[in-house]
Amino acid sequence: MINRYGLAALLLLAAVRATAAPPLEVYGQLPGCQFAAIAPSGERYAVVGNVDGVLDLIVLTADATPLLVTAIGNHKVASIAFADDDHVILWLRSTVKLGADFVQDQTEMTGAIIVDVKRRSMLPVLAQSRIFGGVQDFFGTVRKDGHSFGYFSAVTLARGIDIATVAWDGNRPDLYQVDIASGASRIVARHGEGIARRDWLVDGDGQVAATLEKNEVSGRWSVRGATGAEIARGGAPVTVALAGLSSAGIVTFRDDGGGDSCCFIAGAAAPEPLYAGTGADQLVLDPRDRSVIGYVTEADHPQTHFLDPRREKAMRGIRKAFTGLDVAFVGASDSFDQVMVQTTGSGDAGSWWFVDIKTGAAKPVGFAYAAIPLADIAPVRMVSWTAADGTKLSGVLTSPPGRAERSLPVIVLPHGGPAARDYPVFDWWAQALAVQGYAVFQPNFRGSTGYGRALLKAGEGEWGGKMLGDIADGVKALAGQGIVDPKRACIVGASYGGYAALAGVTLQHGLYRCAVAVAPVSDLTSFISLQKKENEEQLAIAREWKTKLGTAPLATLSPAAHAAEADAPVLLIHGTGDTVVPFAQSEMMRSRLAKAGKPVELVTLPGEDHWLSKSATRLAMLKATVDFVRKHNPPD
Repeated sequence: MINRYGLAALLLLAAVRATAAPPLEVYGQLPGCQFAAIAPSGERYAVVGNVDGVLDLIVLTADATPLLVTAIGNHKVASIAFADDDHVILWLRSTVKLGADFVQDQTEMTGAIIVDVKRRSMLPVLAQSRIFGGVQDFFGTVRKDGHSFGYFSAVTLARGIDIATVAWDGNRPDLYQVDIASGASRIVARHGEGIARRDWLVDGDGQVAATLEKNEVSGRWSVRGATGAEIARGGAPVTVALAGLSSAGIVTFRDDGGGDSCCFIAGAAAPEPLYAGTGADQLVLDPRDRSVIGYVTEADHPQTHFLDPRREKAMRGIRKAFTGLDVAFVGASDSFDQVMVQTTGSGDAGSWWFVDIKTGAAKPVGFAYAAIPLADIAPVRMVSWTAADGTKLSGVLTSPPGRAERSLPVIVLPHGGPAARDYPVFDWWAQALAVQGYAVFQPNFRGSTGYGRALLKAGEGEWGGKMLGDIADGVKALAGQGIVDPKRACIVGASYGGYAALAGVTLQHGLYRCAVAVAPVSDLTSFISLQKKENEEQLAIAREWKTKLGTAPLATLSPAAHAAEADAPVLLIHGTGDTVVPFAQSEMMRSRLAKAGKPVELVTLPGEDHWLSKSATRLAMLKATVDFVRKHNPPD
């Protein structure tokens, strides 16, 4: 049974050499192992396994003896975590239709389920409470008086209010304490009257150690300590989030638009950044008391570092054991004698490992794509280039297996976000295209994360400008090295990457033979108008978009407004359940292109969300994309 999830397939696959490219079904399926977590004792672990799009939660002992296999069905899983050895918290997402009183007609909501391993039962979090909009955030678990308690936030529905007529009202949640075994809950902190939003830090005793109050419109914020006394305050352009606890006080993320360090002690007389010079981009917290135990350096190959010398030595040993691969820390037992990590990179399609620190043994517990022979995993590496204005940039190049890097047909695959980035790891979409015979180029253009604040801010106001130029400059650099043939290029992308694909054949010209846009923004005017400014959250979103887009008229940046100028065939792919970019954006682009007599196709994915969370629609996207690019840009 466990083999169904690829948990024992690695050695077998290492000896297999495929005679042809693996079928697209292999890449279109959701990963065979999606998530993994380790229990506090280190004596058991859990994985989410996938077979033909149907998910199971599996809990096993350290020696891989199954304790529980329970069906999740076709729900969308967001994450899993152990509350204690006998209870797993399972986070699920769903697309929910809303009424006419709401800004949007549908939204993504998150729910949490407590899975009792001993009783083999499932209990929804806050099922006994009157809440609206699902469970929002998770603030950890504590063990006290022989009970485990979890801390969750949710919007409380007032008595006598009909849920069908509730306005979102700024999305102001309360903080709940939930008994993990019984599900009984109580409110331990309110959102506060007249306060836009509150977030909290809960310590190892279950006490609120810090409260952040922030106004999304004005940018004003305030941090309060355990006594309720204000210890720090500020306003725009500085934004703040609670990050963790340390012996020096409350740790916050602060972004003032300058510098590369993320972490500061709230209220410090001299707010020096923590871990300055290390490239720290995020913190690692103890799941029991939210204390800072380490940090992650953001680079082409991110690494987790621990403050405790013993833990740091153990992590260095694990990285050494997986030389040549990216090693991500997933979790550890309380003693740190057992560690869970995930590896990926050239020759590794995504693997989870249970590492015994004392013995040095590493046992595989799950594989993302076990059906792909190791010899058919396309090689991945970083490439660098200089933009037209002198900006230094880098990206990811995935090369077709078994082919020399000379004059290859290329598919440009810009990432979404655009405040995101690509790493030299196994990417199911890039890999599916590379095995067709294409070089796949994933540029980390200005506005991408992971390269410091300066490059991130350099993307502001450059959606339809220098960000697109960076992508084209990258292709030009690869062509100059003889790696790709610039006359055989198509551009493919999703979300912002979909916008970039459309812009690449409308705002730019003479670059690409075709464009595939998945869930793209095509008309910025209508997209921005969705922010109706009915509450503070919507106003904050509108302000953020103004920063992204700059002062240029929206029509000049919108591919739909330039449809008549398209110089290559376009394929649009969009899910009708998309709550991030409405399906209407693709419908409008199709209509404008067709009216202008331009070649265009639209593939509709019924009910699918923005992230292609279903195997069937993910595969449909891949098949349509491959057929389209092979037609307009044959690999041979």
